[in-house]
Amino acid sequence: MTTFDDRERAFETKFARDEEMQFRITARRNRLLGEWAAAQMGLTAAETDAYAKAVVQADFEEAGDEDVVRKLVGDLTAAGVEVDEATVRKALADRTVEARRQLIESQP
Repeated sequence: MTTFDDRERAFETKFARDEEMQFRITARRNRLLGEWAAAQMGLTAAETDAYAKAVVQADFEEAGDEDVVRKLVGDLTAAGVEVDEATVRKALADRTVEARRQLIESQP
């Protein structure tokens, strides 16, 4: 049973590591997305930092990306920026790729 137990532990460790990496990618993506939206709205550097943190926090409201998309579309529209859901989803996809690249490059 030792070999089986070792394999089981290895799979559990890999699963935990993959889940942690996915969480970090999503958090980084949301921060980048918040910075993108802040630039669209013309916010200052301090406002941009605060807004990016708010976008990261918004993702904890419900599972999936709908809460983030809803927040960004609402905030951008309220700020007078003409944007649709498709544009926000495209920005979300682009920032996902960028976040993954940044985290992979930062790995030792």
